[in-house]
Amino acid sequence: MGDFYDDTMQGLLEAIEIERGNISLTERKDMPAPTYYVAESDKRLLEYLVEIRKSESISQAELAKMTGNTQQAISRMEKNTHSPSLKLFSKVVDALGYNICLVKRAEA
Repeated sequence: MGDFYDDTMQGLLEAIEIERGNISLTERKDMPAPTYYVAESDKRLLEYLVEIRKSESISQAELAKMTGNTQQAISRMEKNTHSPSLKLFSKVVDALGYNICLVKRAEA
């Protein structure tokens, strides 16, 4: 649990610094594909999960129970104030009855 706690705290501290403007959001050039610290597609993906949750009439508290998390964690994820871990994201997708699928993009 120590590593998870440390990673979470580091992420929260970085988020605060980003919000204060002390850490700029830039493209990472050393990645095999274009990668950014914050991407608009991330926001849209989270918005889509919220739409699904609401269309299924599932409350944040119910989703939290279904995923083994707190309502506050779900709220922070949905408000995009905290970037969810892959584990949390996967649990939410699964709880809503969806699968995550990676598909190779066609070369342009």
